[in-house]
Amino acid sequence: EMPELAKPVSIVNLVKYSKQAFYNGNPEYYQLPTSQEQTFILSYAKNATKNSKENLMKAYVDSTGQYARITTFMKDIGTDEMAKVEKKLHSKIDEIFPKDRYEVTVTGKALVFQKGTSYLVDNLIESLIFAILVIAVLMLYLFRSFKMVFASVITNILPLCITSGLMGYFGIPLKPSTILVFSIAFGISVDNAIQFMAKYHHDLVQNNGKVKKSVFSALRETGISTFYTSVVLILGFATFTLSSFSGTIALGGLISCTLAFAMFANLLVLPALVLTFEKKKAKKEDLENLEK
Repeated sequence: EMPELAKPVSIVNLVKYSKQAFYNGNPEYYQLPTSQEQTFILSYAKNATKNSKENLMKAYVDSTGQYARITTFMKDIGTDEMAKVEKKLHSKIDEIFPKDRYEVTVTGKALVFQKGTSYLVDNLIESLIFAILVIAVLMLYLFRSFKMVFASVITNILPLCITSGLMGYFGIPLKPSTILVFSIAFGISVDNAIQFMAKYHHDLVQNNGKVKKSVFSALRETGISTFYTSVVLILGFATFTLSSFSGTIALGGLISCTLAFAMFANLLVLPALVLTFEKKKAKKEDLENLEK
């Protein structure tokens, strides 16, 4: 009923194979034994590999005989589809094995991978939200202005959004190696943005509130260091693309692209947003300069 899953294998299959083997491998006897055949066929199945290193019974039933294992294989369909298949599987399990009579536990590498990726994505979202709130509080403390908070936050989120769009366009999945891109790039981008905003705030005080002069002086002071550090980091992470491991290649390429977008955002978008939000003050300064 689920095309994503292979045909399951359990103790039932072992018993059917045992009956088939008992009748010299005749395919017509691949079925469950009758009540009269159970005595000698089940003992045959139990003792067939009892003294060997590879006891087949251990693969399907535990030593106490209380727990049975049903094994199936899943296609590589991605974490989103895995979650849907898991939901369907649980509903089918509840239908066949009522909870009041059976205790069923779903395990396996595919489930662990899907749960691990979901956990990492949730933690990524939580950490980004926390970082954004910290930046917002810091900018609000420095400028007492929600416009400056918006300018600093949008500048740092923009590169992450572009990288997410590129990942979707090129079909790059979210996995442990690619999830790291957002936290690493966001941390570096935030550092450059805070440097500019802190310098702008300092120059604003020194220049008696002159916006344009403060923006340009802050850009001159922090722009060169931002450019050179960003180029070094971009080239440094770009060396990861020389790896033979696909996860490392994706990590290096995506971080390099995100840092490039973040560099342009901090050098062009952030100063432009500051000037846009302080347009009235900037126009007033221009009029005062003309009058002089």
